[in-house]
Amino acid sequence: MENTYAIVLAAGQGTRMKSDLYKVLHPVCGKPMVEHVIDHIRDLQADRIVTIVGHGAEMVEQTLGDKSEYALQAEQLGTAHAVQQAEAVLADLDGTTLVVCGDTPLISTETMAALLAHHHETEAKATILTAIADDPTGYGRIIRAENGDVVRNVEHKDTNDGERLVKEINTGTYCFDNRVLFDTLKKVNNDNAQDEYYLPDVLGILKSEGQRISAYTTPDFHETLGVNDRVALAKAEKGMRQLIAEKHMRNGVTIISPEQTVISSEAEIGRDTIIQPGVLIEGATKIGSQCVIGPNSHIQNSTVGDHTTVHSSVVRDSAIGNETAVGPFAHLRPETQLGDHVKVGNFVEVKKSRLGDDSKVSHLSYIGDTEIGKNVNVGCGTITVNYDGKNKHKTEIEDYAFIGCNANLVAPVTIGKNAIVAAGSTVTKNVPENSLAIARVRQENKEGYVKN
Repeated sequence: MENTYAIVLAAGQGTRMKSDLYKVLHPVCGKPMVEHVIDHIRDLQADRIVTIVGHGAEMVEQTLGDKSEYALQAEQLGTAHAVQQAEAVLADLDGTTLVVCGDTPLISTETMAALLAHHHETEAKATILTAIADDPTGYGRIIRAENGDVVRNVEHKDTNDGERLVKEINTGTYCFDNRVLFDTLKKVNNDNAQDEYYLPDVLGILKSEGQRISAYTTPDFHETLGVNDRVALAKAEKGMRQLIAEKHMRNGVTIISPEQTVISSEAEIGRDTIIQPGVLIEGATKIGSQCVIGPNSHIQNSTVGDHTTVHSSVVRDSAIGNETAVGPFAHLRPETQLGDHVKVGNFVEVKKSRLGDDSKVSHLSYIGDTEIGKNVNVGCGTITVNYDGKNKHKTEIEDYAFIGCNANLVAPVTIGKNAIVAAGSTVTKNVPENSLAIARVRQENKEGYVKN
């Protein structure tokens, strides 16, 4: 198959965003919009991708890394000028070049593939991705001949009364014969009110030279949304949420209220899992099958095993096993690992700790920098005292140990296998296996102390 290249236009400052953050780095469902575009192009197996950067170039390159090559547009002199910056990388190559704006995060791999296929089928030198807009005001109109070929692209301000009724619009995404593109860019001038070089002028030049221009109409206008301000950003966020939710629902996931659920594009969710309202799933999170993710849970860059429940809790950079229950109102901080059949209950915070299979921390506890074995019971109000004011220290609780309520385990300390820590104890020394540790003041009753 003919080589495919892509140029992503990402050099504009985005002044209408009114933000210190470079426009194309604004996140949509947790990922910068330009990265959505790049990832969709990568799914096409494009041979080379060149991102045109300008304002905030270093930040864009740091974000995308080796997903793309880069070309700098030092001055923003129009879209044709931007594309021309890729000349040193692509101009001498044979193939087809896709030109996409970096602020169109909803454009799908399938739509770009259909555009490329139409371009090859029609043997055109340039192909425009078009859409049908209910209200085409402000968009360039596509005027076609009877055979479907594009006669011209007319900017809205230049349309006559008849052309203004046309609802097929230019989305700003194109395919070009690569060599023809760079040869024609040299002929584009800036004879316009803005003194800029416009990419659509390439179409007019090719048409005047007798070359064929075709157009492929995407069935979904919303895919073509360009984000230029916060209003459009909110629309893109809503659209992306819907697309992601529909993908998971078609794959067998129940999402009770898609409009109240946010799932990252990188997340994986197993079949027959139920996602309840208010859930936020971020980053490269993987959730197994037949799980229940309860209302208002927040899971970020974590794994959740099969048949597990996370109820109204926060989970970050952690791993949860199978048939485990978390919450309600639990907080798993980074580097937490829960085994199978584990329970972490109400108002429990776990940080950088491992809980073995069948262990329980049911309520009102803090477990930090701790290694807990299997079949351990940690009573209500237990604290692993891991910080001495300067350094963190580790607590080890071995298999089958029982920690009574309101115990303080002052690290570094080890609770041996089958050991018991009596309720209310502050433990500062290791507890041997099969032992009972009692570390509290003996009760003494002062009879008659309270007098009327």
